[in-house]
Amino acid sequence: MIRYKFNRQSTVFEEKTPMIIGVPKETKPDEYRVSLIPVGVEEMVKRGHSVLVEKGAGSGSGIHDREYEKAGARLIGNPREIYSQAQLVIKVKEPLPEEYVLLREDQIIFTFFHFAASEKLTDAVLGANVIAIAYETIRDEHGNHPVLTPMSEVAGRMSIQEGAKYLEKPMHGRGILLGGVPGVSPAEVVIIGGGVVGANAARMAAGLGARVTILDIDMGRLRYLDDIMPENVVTLMSNVHNIREKVKEADLLIGAVLIEGAKAPFIVTKDMVQTMKPGAVIVDVAIDQGGCVETSKPTTHSNPTYTVNEVIHYCVTNIPGAVARTSTYALTNVTLPYALEIADKGYERAARENQALLKGINMVKGKVTNKAVANVFGMPYNSLSEK
Repeated sequence: MIRYKFNRQSTVFEEKTPMIIGVPKETKPDEYRVSLIPVGVEEMVKRGHSVLVEKGAGSGSGIHDREYEKAGARLIGNPREIYSQAQLVIKVKEPLPEEYVLLREDQIIFTFFHFAASEKLTDAVLGANVIAIAYETIRDEHGNHPVLTPMSEVAGRMSIQEGAKYLEKPMHGRGILLGGVPGVSPAEVVIIGGGVVGANAARMAAGLGARVTILDIDMGRLRYLDDIMPENVVTLMSNVHNIREKVKEADLLIGAVLIEGAKAPFIVTKDMVQTMKPGAVIVDVAIDQGGCVETSKPTTHSNPTYTVNEVIHYCVTNIPGAVARTSTYALTNVTLPYALEIADKGYERAARENQALLKGINMVKGKVTNKAVANVFGMPYNSLSEK
C-alpha cells in the first residue's frame, strides 16, 4: 500500500507562490450556483493570487460579471481557457463528460464529487491525474461535515417544499395538504435518516402541521431529536419492520440517508414502494450518493419526477441549485476558508495543517485516497498519512 507522507519536521515554510484560481460556469443541467462570489475573488487577489471567472458564471445566482471585475477577477469567455491556465479549479458540482478532457495533470479540483454514485466519473478523474478534493468528505474534529452541512440544510427544507407541491392533485399526487385543516387529518411524513437533512425536513414538515416520523439507527441521535422536535414529531428505531410499516402509511417519504463517501444503501425496497398509497410522493435526497430507495433514479429540475407503481418519485441530484442565490452564499461561506488555505499553502501543506481538509482529498494523481470510494469500486486504497 502506497502512503503519502507529509513532512512535519521543517518549521520554516517555503515562500508563498501565487496561484491561478479558475471559476468555470457550472454545466450540470439546471445548476445555477457559482463556486466563488466577488468577496472571495477580492480575498484571493489581496493575497496575490489571480482569479479567472468564466463570463456568466454568477448570473444564475444574480451576480453580474461587472461585480467580479470590480473585485479583481479576469473574465474568460470559455471554460477551456480557464482549465488550461488554472492550478486550482473551484466548482460546485462534479465535472461532466464534456469537462473530463479539460482536466490537467496535477491540477487541483475542489468541488462536490460524490464519486460513489458514478464509476464513469471516478475513472475519468483518476485518469486525469488531478488532485480531487471533495466538499462532501471534509470532516472536522467533531465529526461534522462543514461544507456539506449548509447544502443539506437547504435540501432538507426543500424536500418538504417540493414534496408538498407534488402531493397536490394537479401534480398527480394524493391531493393532500400537509397540515390538514380542523376536522381533517394532516399528512403522514416519514423521514428515513435523522441527520442534517432529516432534521431540517422534520422541522419544516412539523411547522406545516404534518404528522412526522423520523427513523434512524443511532439511538443517541433519536434521543436528541426527541428532545428538540415539536410534539407532532415522533422518533423510531430504523429497522426492517419499522421501515416497512411506516412506508405503507406515508403520504410523503423523505430519503435522507448518508454514509460519507460511500454509495447510499437501499433502505426502502421495490416491494415496500409497491405497498405505498397511490399518489404518495418520495423525495430521495440521497440520490447524489446513488439513492436510498431502490426505485430511485437521478432526475433534473427541468424534469424532476417520474412515477413507479403510482408513486411519484422526485430525485433531483442538485436540489439546492433551485434556490441558487441562497445556496451560493451559504456554500461559499464555508468553502472560501478552505479554498484560501489551498491557494496560500498548496494542497499538501494545507492538508498537513488542517485535518478536516485532509479528509477531503479523495484522489491524488491517479490514486484513490478515500477508503469508502475505493471500497465501492474494488479499487486499491492509498492512505494519506499525516505522519
